[in-house]
Amino acid sequence: MPDPDHKAFVAGLPGDLRTRLTGRSDRAGLLHLAGHAGAIVATGALIAAGLPGWWLVLPVHGILLTFLFTLEHECTHKTPFAAPWLNEWAGRAAGLVLLLPFEWFRYFHLAHHRWTNIPGHDPELDAPKPETRAAWAWHVSGLPYWRAAVALLIRLAAGRARAPWLPEGALPRMRREARAMLGLYALAFASLAVSDLILWLWLLPMLLGQPFLRLYLLAEHGDCPFVADMFLNTRTTFTNRAVRFIAWNMPFHAEHHVYPAVPFHRLPELHRLMRDHLRVTAAGYAAFTRDYLARRR
Repeated sequence: MPDPDHKAFVAGLPGDLRTRLTGRSDRAGLLHLAGHAGAIVATGALIAAGLPGWWLVLPVHGILLTFLFTLEHECTHKTPFAAPWLNEWAGRAAGLVLLLPFEWFRYFHLAHHRWTNIPGHDPELDAPKPETRAAWAWHVSGLPYWRAAVALLIRLAAGRARAPWLPEGALPRMRREARAMLGLYALAFASLAVSDLILWLWLLPMLLGQPFLRLYLLAEHGDCPFVADMFLNTRTTFTNRAVRFIAWNMPFHAEHHVYPAVPFHRLPELHRLMRDHLRVTAAGYAAFTRDYLARRR
């Protein structure tokens, strides 16, 4: 008997199980956020104190900051917290750190879920995956991300951002958010005249952390088939608890795409139910990267 596609799998889950899997929890979300934010505060305090070897903490601090992307991503689904306002403001705060406006990213990401890995429809494919080793190195550097992020903020603030998946009614909200973000960034850069803490606690760590996020994100759909079945177009990557923690369990990415209504803290349970159906997996991010580069010799 052939394996079910992702729609058949979800339809085959008992109703009471689906109710449990999709249950949202402020407690689970806030505890996880406290752990992630606490790690950021701890590494930031070590850097600010200037203790011996503090510079070794910079990339760790940067990784913790850049992986707030996975929180913002989760907030677009309104799943990490039960309270709607917590999802909204956690997403906005993460987006402010990342130069990734939450209002815009919400619609971008929902379009990605609707048309995952379908060329001409999935907005993630508007920026093609790197097809040579040189292109891979440039992509992983994170520099294209920063250039695109600044350009997007300027377009949004000017009211010039358009896409088929952006509803016209949301554009004024996006414009207001982009302008507010640009104003806050202007204040942050102005503060450099008084203190260099912004440089050492945000700007430089973000530059150092972004390559790790690029490597992580490339594994989600890189080299997956351009088909509609989420068991085929999305990869689950097996990794350690630390990576799963800072990524809010999103290495269980096929699970997330098959059933996006399941919050991060229920994804391990969904994985146990789904693991025999997974079709595209990687035995860690290093293994995925080796295979990805080997195919580009």
